[in-house]
Amino acid sequence: MFDTDILLQDTQEILSAVPVTIGMALMIFVLSTIVGSIFALIEYRRVPVLRELIMTYKIVFKGVPMVIVIFLAYFGLPPAFQFLFSLLGINFNAHETPNWVILVAAITGCVAAFQSEIIKGALNAFDTGQSDAAHSLGYTSGQLFRRILFPQVALTAIPDLTTSMMVIMKALSLGFAIEVVDIFAQSQLTAALNYYYLEAFVIAVVIYMVIAYIVTQIADRLEQALRVRT
Repeated sequence: MFDTDILLQDTQEILSAVPVTIGMALMIFVLSTIVGSIFALIEYRRVPVLRELIMTYKIVFKGVPMVIVIFLAYFGLPPAFQFLFSLLGINFNAHETPNWVILVAAITGCVAAFQSEIIKGALNAFDTGQSDAAHSLGYTSGQLFRRILFPQVALTAIPDLTTSMMVIMKALSLGFAIEVVDIFAQSQLTAALNYYYLEAFVIAVVIYMVIAYIVTQIADRLEQALRVRT
C-alpha cells in the first residue's frame, strides 16, 4: 500500500518544517500566555474600563473564525504598521513584513482570549485565605506571588495550557492560506510533487502525534514538580 522509498523521502522533507512550526508555536504560546495573563489579572482585580474593553476583545476573538482573523491581519496589519511608522517618523516599509510574523500576530491575538479565560479560572480557584495567612506571617507581595500564588495558579492551569499548545500547533496549518509553510503545508507541497498524498499526510499525522506526546510528557513532569512545591 505504501511505497517505502517515498515514505523515507517524504519524511525527510516534511521533517524540515518541524523546527519552524515548533518555533512559531512556542512564540505564540509565550506571547499569548503573557497577554492572556495580563488580561486575566485586569479582570480578576476588576479594573474599571479596561475590564469592559477586555471582555469585548474576548467576545470578538473567541467568536470570529481564526482563518478570518488571519486574513484580516494579512491585509490590514501592513498598512496599519506603515501608517504608525509614518506618524513616528520611522523609515520602514511595513508592506515587506514577513507572512510568518503576520500569522504569529493573528493567532496570538486569538489564543490570548482563550489563555485569559484559563488564567482567570486558575486565579479564581486560588484560596484567598492563603494570602491573608501569608501576610500575617510577614510575607511580602513578591514572596506571596513566587512561593504561593504562582505555583498553585500554574498547577491549576497546566492541563488547559497544554491543550492550548496543541490548538496552536493545529492552528498554524491555516498559515498555508497566506503562504506560511508549516508541517501540514510542507506535506501538501511534498505530495503535490509526487502525488503520494496518502503517504505525506500519514507522515504528518505521525509527526503531530509525536509532538503531542512530547508536550504532554513535559506538562506532566512540570505538573509533578509543582505539586511537590505546593
